[in-house]
Amino acid sequence: MKALRVHELGEPKDVLRLDEVAVPEPGPGQVLVRVRAAGVNFPDALMCRGLYQEKPPLPFTPGVELCGEVAGLGDGVTGRTEGERVIGSPALPAGAFAEYALMDAGRVFPAPPSLTDEEASALFIGYQTGWFALHRRAGLRRGETVLVHAAAGGVGSAAVQLAKAAGARVIGVVGGAAKAGYARDLGADIVVDRHADDFVSVVKEATEGRGADVVYDPVGGDSFTRSTKCVAFEGRILVIGFASGTIPTPGLNHALIKNYSLVGLHWGLYNKRDPALVARCHEELTALAERGLVRPAVSETLALEALPDGVQRLADGGSVGRLVGVPA
Repeated sequence: MKALRVHELGEPKDVLRLDEVAVPEPGPGQVLVRVRAAGVNFPDALMCRGLYQEKPPLPFTPGVELCGEVAGLGDGVTGRTEGERVIGSPALPAGAFAEYALMDAGRVFPAPPSLTDEEASALFIGYQTGWFALHRRAGLRRGETVLVHAAAGGVGSAAVQLAKAAGARVIGVVGGAAKAGYARDLGADIVVDRHADDFVSVVKEATEGRGADVVYDPVGGDSFTRSTKCVAFEGRILVIGFASGTIPTPGLNHALIKNYSLVGLHWGLYNKRDPALVARCHEELTALAERGLVRPAVSETLALEALPDGVQRLADGGSVGRLVGVPA
């Protein structure tokens, strides 16, 4: 089979190489899937650079999210049937940027019937992250105002849709006019191009000085620092990630003075600590998809040989919406 593999660490466009390799064999508790579509995520770029918390042995195939068709079952696997359409995260080092991938049986979920393969491949990580952040960690309530940074990116776009589905008002922050249009199409009530306007002023004006009840921040750096200036009394700042490359060092006295909370989310831990809750989240996301309230907005579909460039553009902040790789 064809697979993109990393033989040495570096920039995605330089180190992702298309190889011909054997189809992997599912071990005990594993499922072999034929990949129909693979969502591209920021962790894929970090993995190529050796900067992700999970460091698979070289050579490895990235791709942490997929929609596929069950092609084989390892010993002890029950409840799955060959030919079944599924989504989830593959078991590295046999990731999704290939014609076949391996998945741990506990991380295999039915693909929502209302979504295409490409859409379904982008539902798992970003939308699970958004659901856990907004509902489990921030306790989002109907009518609240949510400020979403990187609103045109993978996790940001999911947060926009999920916040709207929960009855919140959404202010999205993006970088550039093209991304602004995309965020509006997702349903953001107000969109701020950070290259042209100050989101702090916009948030204060839109909330009559109150500020945002919830801040969804996958960026870090200056986005986090400036968000502390427009978070509401008893607001919650969700620390999702650090796409800017800068991890902020907040002054905790400021959180004390303004009575806001800093709330961290490492979604991957729930897969180990509470897999039943991950499964319930998938059921809720499937129901939202069936009602048309969430739908991953796939902007580009790329063949395997074009994925290195796509992963690089995502890493450099040059992509809009969800990029998806299609092996065939």
